Amino acid sequence: MAIASRVTKRALSTFAAAAKLPEAVAAAAAGEAEAAVPLASASASAPERAAAANKVLEFEDTGRLFAGEPTSALVRTLAALQALSVGPLVDAATAALRSPAVAGSALGRAAARATAYQHFCAGETAGEAAAVVRRLWTGGMGGILDYGIEDAEDGHACDRNAAGFVSAVDVAAALPPGSASVCIKITALCPIALLEKTSDLLRWQKRHPSFTLPWKTHSFPILSDSSPLYLTPAEPPALTPEEERELAQAHERLLAVCARCAAHGIPLLVDAEYATVQPAIDYFTLVGALAFNGAGDDEQQGRPIVNGTVQAYLRDARDRLEAMVRAAERERVRLGIKVVRGAYLAREARLAASLGVPSPIHATIQDTHDCYNGCAAFLLDRVRRGSASVMLATHNVESGQLAAARAQELGIPKGDRNLQFAQLMGMADGLSLSLRNAGFQVSKYLPYGPVEQIIPYLIRRAEENRGLLSASSFDRQLLRKELVRRVKTAVVGRERE
Repeated sequence: MAIASRVTKRALSTFAAAAKLPEAVAAAAAGEAEAAVPLASASASAPERAAAANKVLEFEDTGRLFAGEPTSALVRTLAALQALSVGPLVDAATAALRSPAVAGSALGRAAARATAYQHFCAGETAGEAAAVVRRLWTGGMGGILDYGIEDAEDGHACDRNAAGFVSAVDVAAALPPGSASVCIKITALCPIALLEKTSDLLRWQKRHPSFTLPWKTHSFPILSDSSPLYLTPAEPPALTPEEERELAQAHERLLAVCARCAAHGIPLLVDAEYATVQPAIDYFTLVGALAFNGAGDDEQQGRPIVNGTVQAYLRDARDRLEAMVRAAERERVRLGIKVVRGAYLAREARLAASLGVPSPIHATIQDTHDCYNGCAAFLLDRVRRGSASVMLATHNVESGQLAAARAQELGIPKGDRNLQFAQLMGMADGLSLSLRNAGFQVSKYLPYGPVEQIIPYLIRRAEENRGLLSASSFDRQLLRKELVRRVKTAVVGRERE
């Protein structure tokens, strides 16, 4: 049974072009003499280059790929992914999770815990999640601890959430060195209403540069001309003195978490969220990066402390990424970026439709793939130069193959901690294992917390597995092949007895 995991000619040409063109523009603008490093064997034909990219990761030998994975775990994973591929079933499940009557009942929580929660989450406590990290580390991968809280409504909730994030850092610090990082959401550290208002003000200032924001502490680029500035159609009111105090308190919460990470050498990943609050999230992220990612910081780990996130399904993703990276290089700040495709597709579509404006998401899935691969190529060259750190969080096999091949061509050592790959727990295990087997640094994203707290995350995972960005069919194909192989091996073994 052949596994369909080939890199297409279109993807390869898109990746190659994305790697070269921005560098040519940058060199012209900065007067740099250094030319962009071309793809290896540039004279080779597209099929030859595609074949070379496909050789970096191995999927055909599922016995090697899943070596050490218990058969019972493979069966459970296949069953969960198969259920999530059934559209009507997923629709019914997400409707139930959204219902307060179900999500708020003991029976509803028990049903969620036994199904999607068990598959996608690492447990209810940091201790349970730490045990998963240790198991992953034994198997050659790391873990990203995500205390799954978001959308705080007031300062008291924000203080409580900050304490939970600090606790996650302490748990990570007690694990084997290099095995764990920590992920946070700014919506857990600052009230939602304040983030929305701050984002409105940042968007208005982008449209009107003379508009002053007295609370703004840095001028790093946050938005681009292609950003959804239409989300702020009129001048928003200024922050009140009380709101400015709340914003300062939110900064203090973030910096306290960053400081704890810096003390222990634990990388901090700041998640991207939805468009109405993303400008404020990027603003906060850069506040942390400017404070903790200066030259010489975190030399022991070899990567920046504070890492932001770019969602490639947004039409302005590439513009914002290039602006941030170049500003960081000018200011000698070591920028860390996690690149994802995005997880708020349904929410963004609903909001845009309700406002009667274009969606901020790319029009086609291929445009999203092209944007992701372009962002990855751009950042990999920065990793080669030593000016950036990247975590490529992807479930797309083609993107993984292209990035792995490009890293190899650029001569980036596979042990370089400035190049990481990541996948969510319960998703794209085949890609994770193949990247690990090829020698790359790989981590699994491990949300944890009480079931009722994790429900928004579970809804996004269910929608992702059935929707536009689903990649679970490839995993199901791999799992079926390996289970069939194991059954045949067992039968042959009994026949020989």
